[in-house]
Amino acid sequence: MAFPPPAFSDIAKASNDVKLSHSRGNVEVKTKAPNGASFNTKVKSSHEGSTSGSIEGKYVDALNGRMTCHLFRKIYPISSVNPTYTVLKLCLTPGLTATTTWTTTNVLNGKIEVDNQITKGLKAEIAADWVPTSNNIGAKLNLAFKQPNFHTRGVFDIMKGPTANIDAVLGNNGFLIGAEAGYDVQKAAITRYSAAVGYTVPQYSAAITATNNLSVFSAAYYQKVSSEVEAGAKATWDSKGSNNVGLEVAGKYRLDPSSFAKAKVNDRGIASLAYNVLLRPGATVGAGVSFDTQKMNESTPKVGFQFEFTG
Repeated sequence: MAFPPPAFSDIAKASNDVKLSHSRGNVEVKTKAPNGASFNTKVKSSHEGSTSGSIEGKYVDALNGRMTCHLFRKIYPISSVNPTYTVLKLCLTPGLTATTTWTTTNVLNGKIEVDNQITKGLKAEIAADWVPTSNNIGAKLNLAFKQPNFHTRGVFDIMKGPTANIDAVLGNNGFLIGAEAGYDVQKAAITRYSAAVGYTVPQYSAAITATNNLSVFSAAYYQKVSSEVEAGAKATWDSKGSNNVGLEVAGKYRLDPSSFAKAKVNDRGIASLAYNVLLRPGATVGAGVSFDTQKMNESTPKVGFQFEFTG
């Protein structure tokens, strides 16, 4: 059976997932209500001293094969509603998801998405954001269409430009080829373009990408050595910059079913270590440290912690 290939930005995802990055502090709390509503609160502190956070609420209308109507705090199947009933009601299409986010930078985001309802394989999103202090408003239409051996996405910024960013990936027997392009309607010009090729199977994957108008080239490799060990590497060269090639090597080792450790080092001698453990169902704790191996006596290691709670 053929499966849809990954999105263009995920062609080298397996290699990127092995690598690690950590902030000074990261706390995430996820909760879910019986009616399908979920809430996600995030707080992140960077090593540069800045702190950011967001509160997200999401409601998923279950795909139960019939339209449902929401009347104040009650939910009725549409077949049981009296046609002469005059109270205001909201009817939601099965499979619809509504998300609202409020960030610490005072930006309000709203998104409504429908997956596999318009046609099989098509996901449509309407996203809007509003900054109350400046009264700036943004709106985007996001489309993603997946079929066996084909995956394409389109992001259309309605308020700015308008602009369109479209990518597509073709896959066959593990081989992948993809391209991405940006277009400004007002300027009637292509603003950016990228390309990528790759090969992926469950045990390993490799990808070569050319981004920034085919000026930045990278090659990534991932291998699942065993059920406990994973390894990845990435090399990057900017043809408009220096002649030096950036290199990153990373590994992941699963200590037991509830914990794992990661390590990464790059060509500049910056090394990172991380440890993640599932304390109990719904509670995960992680810790990490990053340091310059060439300046052990001069630089101060950067230490970070991560806490994730799910209820």
